Amino acid sequence: MIMIRRYVLFYFFVLSIPFFLGIVAWQSARFAELERNVRWLETSQENWVEDNRRLIAGIAVLSSSARIGQVAVQDLGLTKIRPQNVLQIRIEPGEMGP
Repeated sequence: MIMIRRYVLFYFFVLSIPFFLGIVAWQSARFAELERNVRWLETSQENWVEDNRRLIAGIAVLSSSARIGQVAVQDLGLTKIRPQNVLQIRIEPGEMGP
């Protein structure tokens, strides 16, 4: 009886070795795939950051006061108003109505 038990345990261990090696191989393949995904995501993130930097620089150029003045004069035909043509209205705090 003890001899049979030893054989069963021996065969169990012998047969379990390929099972555990298969699990290790599966985990290695899964790790490699996840590592590729992480590298792809990091590259994608770097591209997004670089695109954002370029867009922010473009916004700074397009929103500069010199460029806005140039567009107003050249494209829209606007001119600066002379100070004597400015009318200022002041409302004094006080009584309302007649």
